[in-house]
Amino acid sequence: MESKSRSGLEFGALASVAESLQKEFVPKKNQWAGSRFKWASVLSSGAKGKLGKRLVNSWCAGKGLAIGPSPDSEADSLLNGRRVEIKFSLLWRSGIYKFQQIRDQNYEFLLCLGISPFEAHCWIVSKQQLKTHVIGKMGQHTGRGGKETAWFSVRPEKPPNWLLGCGGSLDDALKILKRIKTKKGSKTKK
Repeated sequence: MESKSRSGLEFGALASVAESLQKEFVPKKNQWAGSRFKWASVLSSGAKGKLGKRLVNSWCAGKGLAIGPSPDSEADSLLNGRRVEIKFSLLWRSGIYKFQQIRDQNYEFLLCLGISPFEAHCWIVSKQQLKTHVIGKMGQHTGRGGKETAWFSVRPEKPPNWLLGCGGSLDDALKILKRIKTKKGSKTKK
């Protein structure tokens, strides 16, 4: 019994120290307070990725776009029969979106969905733009020379010049998505 009692005392002492340190580690203001997406801010990275794909597919379907699953793991979805990879980011405390794990796989477009506490952003980037500005230039795990995966950051109020014309707002992104022509022989359903 003595060890349980002693352990309880030590736990209480440690908890008191933790409470005094809490101010240093917890942000003063939770940027997600009051947001309809607050629940998403505490998900694991894997769950956030799945959420992003589900949000994009449901949003596109709700807008009457032909969206369906990819036949393989080289792309996430088919939009009008065109292969689309989807990346998702919640706004970081520093005010950026970070789109990660970008690979040189078999897709035509990368759709990047960013969710801030009270607004959303979306960019549709062609594979050629990615090869020019990201893939092989912004290595995620091995520095600038990294070849396996890439990533890039976007400050939504001031995106890099190469992203201009790729969307930004959901309305602008939707206009671009509606212009993506159906690939001949496509069997994607609305």
